[in-house]
Amino acid sequence: MRYASFLMALLSPVAAVACPAGPDKGPARAAVIADLQKAGSAKEAAALMGEFWMIQLRAPGPESQALLNAARAQRAQGDLQGSIDTLTRLIKTCPDFVEAYNQRAFSEFLAGQDAASLKDANHVLARVPNHVGALSGKALVLMRMGRVKAAKQTIRAALKLDPWLPERKLLSSPEGHSL
Repeated sequence: MRYASFLMALLSPVAAVACPAGPDKGPARAAVIADLQKAGSAKEAAALMGEFWMIQLRAPGPESQALLNAARAQRAQGDLQGSIDTLTRLIKTCPDFVEAYNQRAFSEFLAGQDAASLKDANHVLARVPNHVGALSGKALVLMRMGRVKAAKQTIRAALKLDPWLPERKLLSSPEGHSL
């Protein structure tokens, strides 16, 4: 009986994963962003964004890292709803792991779930205002929703952090006029 209770707790999707407090990513993220602002080329900026993602994609523990990795693999294989479901499970387990919301926003965006994606991006930005990925993702969602003025404002905010951001091209129309 005692063993059965232990086994049930272990198999429970939420109870099985305890979420430790993760490290403060703020200083490392700020250092990368400071370097991004001084980057002399798109190639240099891309390498720095790789560092940014290495920081962001570190989950607070091995169980949460496994869920994050699984969700990203599901997305890569085209299983967007599976990715969203796995990230939702991760968020229920680790509600303070902000990157889980950002990754879910990305999967929701790819699945065409714009309102949900925007909600998750806003959650990320309320907690981590200098999250370049969440800013650019939010801009893409807003653009697709037809909210061009808000999208442009968001892109401009992201460009203050990463002047080489590829989404900067969205500020001009094909004719070269500003949107």
